[in-house]
Amino acid sequence: MANEQLLKGEKMTLKEQLLKELETIISLDQINTDYEALYDASADRYKKYAKAKKALDVPMPMAIVYPHSTEEVQSLMKFCNKHKINVIPRSGKTATEGGLENWKEITLVIDGSRMNKIIKIDPYNMQATVQAGVKLQTLEDELRKIGYTTGHSPQSKPVAQYGGLLATRSIGQFSTLYGGIEDMVVGLECVFPNGQVARIKNVPRRAGGPDIRHIVIGNEGTLCYITEVTVKIFKYYPENNVFHGYLIKDMDTGIKVLREVITNGFRPSVARVYSEEDARQHFSHFYKGKCVLIFMSEGPASIVKATNEAIEEAVAKFQEGIIEKVEDQLIEKWFNNLNWTQEHIDFEIQTMVEHHKHDGFTTEVSADWENIIKIYHNVMKRIREEFDRFEDITMLGAHSSHSYINGTNMYFVYNYHINCKPEDEMRIYHHPIQSIIVEETLKLGGSMCHHHGIGKYRTEWTKEEHGSAYYMLEKLKEAFDPNGIMNYGTIFPQEEGMKYIKG
Repeated sequence: MANEQLLKGEKMTLKEQLLKELETIISLDQINTDYEALYDASADRYKKYAKAKKALDVPMPMAIVYPHSTEEVQSLMKFCNKHKINVIPRSGKTATEGGLENWKEITLVIDGSRMNKIIKIDPYNMQATVQAGVKLQTLEDELRKIGYTTGHSPQSKPVAQYGGLLATRSIGQFSTLYGGIEDMVVGLECVFPNGQVARIKNVPRRAGGPDIRHIVIGNEGTLCYITEVTVKIFKYYPENNVFHGYLIKDMDTGIKVLREVITNGFRPSVARVYSEEDARQHFSHFYKGKCVLIFMSEGPASIVKATNEAIEEAVAKFQEGIIEKVEDQLIEKWFNNLNWTQEHIDFEIQTMVEHHKHDGFTTEVSADWENIIKIYHNVMKRIREEFDRFEDITMLGAHSSHSYINGTNMYFVYNYHINCKPEDEMRIYHHPIQSIIVEETLKLGGSMCHHHGIGKYRTEWTKEEHGSAYYMLEKLKEAFDPNGIMNYGTIFPQEEGMKYIKG
């Protein structure tokens, strides 16, 4: 009804009328309707090739808005809920599964980057509170000055912002020790579509019913807008860091060593094994055509010492699969250059466009120790045998990088030459490869998404991923977003959106 009433007013388009009303909520300098900005906001890094080639096949949002406070987010949410405007919450722009892609004609992108205040660093209680637009690197830099760390280090660390980190259930390179973002969050504040502001207080633990933090963490902008976050902080001991590297004969050996260390109760900050092809693009100066196993120990000296001994004992136990030890300095050098910056992203896109190739597409999954190696072998076999354009693939590999007492992840990576129209890349290359990976994972009871989330490009498997528990997810959407305005097409399957995936 609200949109119909607007149409009875002045002879303006619906978008023009909505934008006019938007100016009564926030100031003009907080509203961006520049064509290039809207085009960029139409899709995230997932379609970077088509975007760079000016071939995006999705609608542009009507505006990007930049609130300064929770109160402004509240007003914007009420406005969008009233007029049934699709909302895409954005904070950091590092999404990799199409979560920021737009599938609606009338859409408002609410960008949290101007909500960028560090509210409080509290070393005594080992926590820090920030607004959603604070960059992870910014908080990390401030903590390092006083001898602390966030413990969170995804490759997007220099540009990722806290709202996005929570919304996508982010994980970092040191997760085996510090955990994922869900293990770090103490409390938070968020705004629901009806304008309800919810604040979850900062306590170490409570048994006051279900853990309602997890309604918000990982919601990918489909239930609410995150405005403030409190996270744990940790003491920082860089002087104790120790690196370990080994060339090994196969992935099976690497998984066995990882399992030995982790199930014996030790927590190196990094525990990884790379297949031959994946190792080639990371460790070309020493990998010698072999798989690579790496560890990093950090923390208090006594803990590091015990962890180092456990790693060496595990390697000795599976000595028949170990080829040789790698110099520690080579592993350390690689780690120090692993994170990417905006300059890195720009260079990657330029190279991709000039050479018509896609480097670094990924599909990450998880499973228990017994099945993860089966998934790895099944996926590699099927892609080699069934993918119609296999001759275009320039690299097909995988690595395990986040381990738990009962299993680990597998991060499949594939590069390919793009021999098609830019707008057809997803349909011809990425989707068939990702389908094989997801299918093989679900067959063996694994999860189709370990840390990049569902976004829009894994929604066709959401119901299969959750099984009978999808009922719970569905009811959350009905309860908190009854008008369906939050990030249409993300997490929750939308059949009409499949045209953007499958053509």
